[in-house]
Order: sequence, then structure tokens, then C-alpha cells
Amino acid sequence: MHSRNHCYYDKSGVFLILTGTDTFSEAVETREKDRNMRVHIGTDHAGFAEKEELVKWLKSQGYEVVDHGALTFNSEDDYPGFCIACAQGVVEDPGSLGIVIGGSGNGEQMAANLVDGIRAALVWNPEVASLARLHNDANVISLGARQHSIAEMQELTKVFLETKFSGEARHARRIAQMRDFEAARP
Repeated sequence: MHSRNHCYYDKSGVFLILTGTDTFSEAVETREKDRNMRVHIGTDHAGFAEKEELVKWLKSQGYEVVDHGALTFNSEDDYPGFCIACAQGVVEDPGSLGIVIGGSGNGEQMAANLVDGIRAALVWNPEVASLARLHNDANVISLGARQHSIAEMQELTKVFLETKFSGEARHARRIAQMRDFEAARP
């Protein structure tokens, strides 16, 4: 039997997905607790300006931010080191989540996914951002700075950070299969 998910924006404009037994008050309470969450972030030059804006916005929302760079703009820098450092930060910091940013977000997602324990998802709309958490328990999102405005990136980030993994058996089973494969690699 499937439980129906209810998606809507609350009075403060937060996109909520209520699953199964969640009530609105439970969702709001959980959201408020998560404001103390640590968020790791990394980008190269392609997303540098957007990262700087997201860091300020995240802090204004009450999140603690760990910036893995780039710390200064350099048009010749490369994303793998920043994205891998961000992903490693998430793995080493249980309960945290991460954001990697690039021109399209594709390479950044690939780099983050090289780190054992990371499930990075390229997101492009609120539904995909929520499903990345709800069904896949993604712990990192990848955003394309050349694909989205800063307001869109904030919305995608907000949805990602405020959505919980459903814990449904079918999704947990699939994640376990990926972990098993990851653990068996030489």
C-alpha cells in the first residue's frame, strides 16, 4: 500500500512534502530543528559568484556553512578538487548535507560521487530536488550556475535541505544495494 505524499508551500513560502504519517506541525518542527544543520559547499570559477550569494543566504537562514572553495575567483581553477573536498566534508560530518556548483552541475556531480558514501544528485526543479532526498536520500546536490538564477538556486537548495528521506523499504533497499557495491570495490 502506498502512502500519498502531499506537496505544497507553507505560509512562509517553504516547499513541503508530507509523507505518510507526517503532519504539518511535525514537518515544521523538523524543519526548524534542521536549521542548525551544517552545509558543506564547493565550486570552481563557474559558480563562484553564486556560491558566495548562497553562503550568505544559507547563513541568514540559520545554517552553519563550511566553504570548501574556491575562496577567490580564478578563471583557470578546476572543479574536481573543490567538489571532492565538499563531498569528503559531508561524509566526515554525519548529519550534514552538501552543495556543489558549476556551470552545468554535471561534472561537479560526477566529482562528488567519486567519494564513497556520497549520493549526489543534479537538480533542476523543486520536484527533482525533493525526490533526490525523499527517494534517494541524496546527501549532496549539484547546481548549474549557468542554468539557474540565484533565486532558483535558493529555492532548489531550500527544498533539498528541508526534505527528509522517506525511509520506505523499497528506497532503503535500493540505497543498500548501492552501498554494497561501493563497499565491494577494490
